[in-house]
Amino acid sequence: MVPEASTRPRATAQAVRSEGTLKVWHDDRGFGFIQPSQGGADVFIHIKAFPAGAGRPQVGQRLFYAVEAGPQGKPRAANVVLPRAARPASRGAATGPQARAPWGATTLVVLPAFFIVFLVVAALWRPPAWVAGLYLVASVVSFLAYAVDKSAARGGGRRTPEGTLHGLALLGGWPGALLAQQVLRHKSSKASFRQAFWATVGLNVLGFVLACSPLGQAWWRLV
Repeated sequence: MVPEASTRPRATAQAVRSEGTLKVWHDDRGFGFIQPSQGGADVFIHIKAFPAGAGRPQVGQRLFYAVEAGPQGKPRAANVVLPRAARPASRGAATGPQARAPWGATTLVVLPAFFIVFLVVAALWRPPAWVAGLYLVASVVSFLAYAVDKSAARGGGRRTPEGTLHGLALLGGWPGALLAQQVLRHKSSKASFRQAFWATVGLNVLGFVLACSPLGQAWWRLV
């Protein structure tokens, strides 16, 4: 069974801090394993062991940590301290919602560009009014799904599967997802997730244009 965070009182962590490297991290489940620098068995670590504002744990990250007994008596990391160079923001740097993902300029281009595409398509082929409503509702749901997932990641709760987030984006919720990534700083640094996300954006926009075109409308009438 996968070890999970316990609701029972924790055992007192050792005062002596150990050093190690994050060897494995399961972002969707909020836990991983540290390889101690001094050797020995890997040490379990839960997302709750990281300090607030530490950002998403990265494989290969150097950590200082105390050791405590887990629910089954097995050692696990607690009270993690990040080396100064690994901290996500220096003094005076923006943090929280005010800080933006490094690719924020893309957001400023993609959303207005899609709005222009939508207006052009609407002027040329007059798609049903519910299409705009679908994008709006799906975007709101996507934004809320990202917010819930980030809260779960911080609190060690049940995460929203990445497939669900991508599915919402494919259905038209990608504008809201893009805003959530930017405003909440969630799912904005994982390369594999971003690649899949942009693929859903491309497929959705292509599907929108084709479905609204005369060819698409003729196909819908046949169906």
